[in-house]
Amino acid sequence: MSSVSIAVLFAQIYPLCLFWAAISDLTTMTIPNRLTLGLAVAFVPVALLTHLSLAGWGIHIGLGLAGLVLGMIFFALRFMGGGDAKLLAASALWLGWDGFVALFLYTALFGGALTLSIMAIRQFFSIHGPKMPPWLGRHFEPKGDIPYGIAICAGGITAIWQSDFLIILRP
Repeated sequence: MSSVSIAVLFAQIYPLCLFWAAISDLTTMTIPNRLTLGLAVAFVPVALLTHLSLAGWGIHIGLGLAGLVLGMIFFALRFMGGGDAKLLAASALWLGWDGFVALFLYTALFGGALTLSIMAIRQFFSIHGPKMPPWLGRHFEPKGDIPYGIAICAGGITAIWQSDFLIILRP
């Protein structure tokens, strides 16, 4: 198995972790720390196997840290939860500059659509909340939180197409 094949195998971790985070956030309103830590750690073998340059390492790590700082600001402003902020940072680590910009743009767009959808559901269907399973009914509560991990998942998956790894993994 070539190093590129192994890297592609490892790179499948990125979208799988994002889907796991979205499902976890939808059903429990939490994103496990082990998930975001695992996503960040899985970047290392992928970067090594794809022979990411030293400059590339610096860019990816710097963007991951920038994602963490931005996520912390959004958390402090109560735009998102702590798990969302950490997921944003771990996702940013994987994408490179173009992917980083796309991640934030797409996440904002999907987040806006998600928020408006949930607000509309709450407005028109809040009476049905108590009849729903608890994990779903909480999304009908008038002042409930938004499972923003769903928007980060959608933004992160969409941003893959601008990722440095697509360029690195091409023969």
